[in-house]
Amino acid sequence: MKLSVRMAASLAALLAATVTATACAPQSSGGSASGKDEKTGTLRVWLFQEVDNGPKEKVVDAAVDTFEKAHRGAEVEVEYIPVETRAQRVKAAFNDPGSAPDLIEYGNTDTAGYVKDGGLADITGEFTDWDEAKDTDPTARQSVTVGGRVYGAPFFVGVRALYYRTDVFEELGLDVPGTQAELIDTARRIRAAKPGLYGLVVGGAYTYGAMPFIWAHGGELARGRGGSYASAIDSAAAQKGIKAYTSLFGDDNCPAAKCAGMGGNDTVTAFAAGKAGMAIGGDFSHAAVEAGKVRGKYAVVPLPGLEKGETAPAFAGGNNVGVLKSTSHRSLAVDLMKRLASKKTQGELFDAMGFLPTYTDVRADAAKKEPFVEPFVKTLAAGTKFVPASPAWARIDASLVLPTMFQEIVSGRKDVPAASKDAARKMNDAFSSAG
Repeated sequence: MKLSVRMAASLAALLAATVTATACAPQSSGGSASGKDEKTGTLRVWLFQEVDNGPKEKVVDAAVDTFEKAHRGAEVEVEYIPVETRAQRVKAAFNDPGSAPDLIEYGNTDTAGYVKDGGLADITGEFTDWDEAKDTDPTARQSVTVGGRVYGAPFFVGVRALYYRTDVFEELGLDVPGTQAELIDTARRIRAAKPGLYGLVVGGAYTYGAMPFIWAHGGELARGRGGSYASAIDSAAAQKGIKAYTSLFGDDNCPAAKCAGMGGNDTVTAFAAGKAGMAIGGDFSHAAVEAGKVRGKYAVVPLPGLEKGETAPAFAGGNNVGVLKSTSHRSLAVDLMKRLASKKTQGELFDAMGFLPTYTDVRADAAKKEPFVEPFVKTLAAGTKFVPASPAWARIDASLVLPTMFQEIVSGRKDVPAASKDAARKMNDAFSSAG
């Protein structure tokens, strides 16, 4: 895919502005833990290894090349690490500054934990002074912010919407659901007419697919800020959302025996294989669906909210890039971070990998070039949500607190009030232990 002439010119201008801005000494939020700020030498960068990494490497290499040309005597070594082993690698780097990289890519839900561990540098001043940062969408900015301070730059964002089978809808004379109630009813109508299909394939282990139902009803995962959080998953509003989501587990839509253990990838795989009339999938699921049996027979719309015209708030996932506190090349590392997270690079990563940009203007241009992006852009524009900015979230996620709650409900072991109260207690234990 090639950039339009207008887009290419715009991005070229933005790159020039970035180079000019970064040529000046930035306002630093504080020095590095090493006490050094060397202007030459080798910068080490860890980025995530993708399934098909070639296109990503090409884009990154171009950004690195412009950086090295702007900083004589500075070189960059990029290592692509497996996502699955990132926790061990990053923890080891935090504990051994001498062998740590200067810059890392990390999942946006990891931010608070990495800040607590003392691994990421506070770059609030540099981020605030960066001209491009003003166009970062609010949720993406929230994902690099802990306690009002900024610890990195958003790299790309991922969000989920409703995939549906156009051929099935046409055959059954169904309208695209415009409210959550219509979504649930449509799912049951598909299942009743076609018992071999899940109406809306859902998963008991699909936390990020369930969250929009909770948020649409006004519920929250937790309340608080600055590291002090209390679970809100057992509130009346959250319970309404939990009831709506768990009502989809049954023989009339997605049997609990088969669907309770499903995660997000399982639900997308089922839809791509032609086993479901609808699914909640991400912009990052597009390639997998295109490669499946439903290619040419599906469409995507924002997941509906409670009222007509409303979009259910979606979780804004994605990755960030940040400077390590231990770096001895702080100024250079911040400049390289800006180049990797720049509008130019994010636009090129979208073209190469389909990663959604975190800048509202670049994302709008992406939607014009690729129609499949539009419903995800609309979802982002409608307002997204993020997980609590607490290091406790990693523990809550890893210990499967919410999947356990959903599975207890759909199995009939506990009702919604009891299961949500137990989940709230576990979450609060994690928040308390996080300090």
